[in-house]
Amino acid sequence: MRTRMAWLAVLCLALAAVPAWAQNWSYDNGPINGNLGQWYIDFGFIVSDTFVAGGPFVNGFSLGVETIFSTDIVTSLDWSITSGENGGMTFGAGTASGANLTDKYISSNQFGFAISEVTVSGLNVPTTSGTTYWLNLQNANTTSGDPVGWDENSGIGCMSNGCPSKASESAVGTIPSESFTINGTGGGTTPEPGSLVLFASGIFGVAGVLRRKLF
Repeated sequence: MRTRMAWLAVLCLALAAVPAWAQNWSYDNGPINGNLGQWYIDFGFIVSDTFVAGGPFVNGFSLGVETIFSTDIVTSLDWSITSGENGGMTFGAGTASGANLTDKYISSNQFGFAISEVTVSGLNVPTTSGTTYWLNLQNANTTSGDPVGWDENSGIGCMSNGCPSKASESAVGTIPSESFTINGTGGGTTPEPGSLVLFASGIFGVAGVLRRKLF
């Protein structure tokens, strides 16, 4: 009886120490289209799209862009995540460049414009799951200084709750939504060293009790 109680106590200790691992989430407003049009995110224009957070942190995002030539590489981009249409409370903001920004050429559309996917990484913006936020983009720069447009897709093929996104442009107002994906983490916490030690101790304790019981 004592052996069984000891085994149960150690097993409970081991299970209690199991850490909750972080879960990835994403908001997908549909694939890059390249044929419906574009909205400039440079020369003073600001384009804003909504997304619904799926966890407590936004780690990055990607979007479709249109440029004049395939050699027009996006080198920097100002971004912000806010509670309102390019306003309200700001949860995160910055300039993506260098290692935190990549530009991958995809193809050219029927009008001859270059279609690319720009990815911004290395963010750590706090959000609340199920809450709607605005992603605002502006001041995009390329190696040649040519215009940069955010690819419009009207949310066609979007895969997330609440899509298609609502969107606006600073000079026009309400517009069709654009192609983009928000990536984040949530649903758990990264295990701390102390939790791992406690978990390991529980496992070894169970093994010891079973060994004494069997031998």
